Amino acid sequence: MNTKKLPIGLKLGYGSGDIGGNLFFTAIGIFLLFYLTSIVKLDPLLAGLTVMIGRIWDAVTDPAVGYLSDRTRTKLGRRRPWILLGSLPLGIMWFLLFTNINITNQPLLFLWITLLLILLNTFYTFVNIPYNALTPDLTKDYDERTSLNGWRMSFACVGTLVGAGAAPMIKDYFGGNTKGYMIMGLVVGSILTISSLIPFLSVKEPNPPEKNKKKKINEIFLSYLETFKNKPFVLILIPWILNTAGVTIIMLAMPYYFENILMNRELMAFALLALVLSSLVFIPLCVLISKIIEKKYTYITGMIIFSSIIIIIFLIGHIIGLKKIFKIFNFQIYLVYLLLLIAGIGFSTHYVMPYSIVPDTTEYDYLKSGIKREGIYYGIWTFSIKIGQAFAALIGGAVLKFTGYNADFIQQTKNAQLGIRFLVGPIPVILFLTANFVLFFYPISRKKYMEIQDGIKGMEK
Repeated sequence: MNTKKLPIGLKLGYGSGDIGGNLFFTAIGIFLLFYLTSIVKLDPLLAGLTVMIGRIWDAVTDPAVGYLSDRTRTKLGRRRPWILLGSLPLGIMWFLLFTNINITNQPLLFLWITLLLILLNTFYTFVNIPYNALTPDLTKDYDERTSLNGWRMSFACVGTLVGAGAAPMIKDYFGGNTKGYMIMGLVVGSILTISSLIPFLSVKEPNPPEKNKKKKINEIFLSYLETFKNKPFVLILIPWILNTAGVTIIMLAMPYYFENILMNRELMAFALLALVLSSLVFIPLCVLISKIIEKKYTYITGMIIFSSIIIIIFLIGHIIGLKKIFKIFNFQIYLVYLLLLIAGIGFSTHYVMPYSIVPDTTEYDYLKSGIKREGIYYGIWTFSIKIGQAFAALIGGAVLKFTGYNADFIQQTKNAQLGIRFLVGPIPVILFLTANFVLFFYPISRKKYMEIQDGIKGMEK
């Protein structure tokens, strides 16, 4: 499995696992803050804080599960037992989170939601970290990894489609209130469990090394710190954190944007579908371009396209003299749809490129250290991402709180509307541009990767 073409069946089986992974990420980003503030009636600042706590807990457990999965030795492999262990509880916790038990006391409600988020994120970690850590084991080929992740991210787009399109429709079909969210929670929870089990059943892990030959890792925290000595890893990690934080801010602001700026909440699902379907269509092109201009330049170009469209959406309908024109026949909303279709060209790179690049950095570490520790790297990877997501949630809650958002208002104040617009536009774009600046210095090219593989072959002889 090192350099040969991977079977289509394996790519399908492995890739389908990311239906649940991306469904989880998308639905949390779109629904959770709005659900907590508007349905459960948790104070916006407390809502942002509880989401942040859940994400920080999730982040802390990620490296631990990665470390433990590196050292797991069973007949099922290193990673698959963890996936099996977390799959059913993951679906159950999701359902409970979106079941409103009508707690009115704010401190008690805050504690209940925080507990559910901690449990939910723990089981998500059991599934997601070992699943990600399978990638480097399945192929060592530079371009085949991009192909594998192209297939995987196509399924990730399906997960996003379910989270952004089907889940809101299910919720709205059953009233868009407490009952609607509960039924949506049941359906999505079931999908999370099933999609977790598919890669467990369809992927056979390669035989892992019995033990690390050059040195033993006695301190888990030392292992975490050593990942930050890996310069290529850090130079992809920082951009991914910033880009993910920006995307998270946009996703959590979208329900507020459509309800309070465009005044049509029901059409939000179609807008997100436009973005995701466009991304899905352009993933093969993204894979092809990365073979021509390198992975990092593909990612940089894509996020520049995405950032440009986001800024245009920020301005739409708020330029003097155009607002009345845009209101005719909902033209404002249709223009947003068109722009999101274009944005999908750039957004497709955010799906594929990071997960294609990270395995290259773990190979670089293996050459330098002689230790196979992909689980630790993927643990740190998701740890850092979720810290970014946590602060994105806190930023969103804080902006809503301090600009005067009130769920009971039919018409939000101008300050609250401006806060919502900034969450959709300038704030995430600043993060995207900073990420591109850092990514420019990422050093592993195709030529450099071939040199790394030659070094590893010499080391293993």
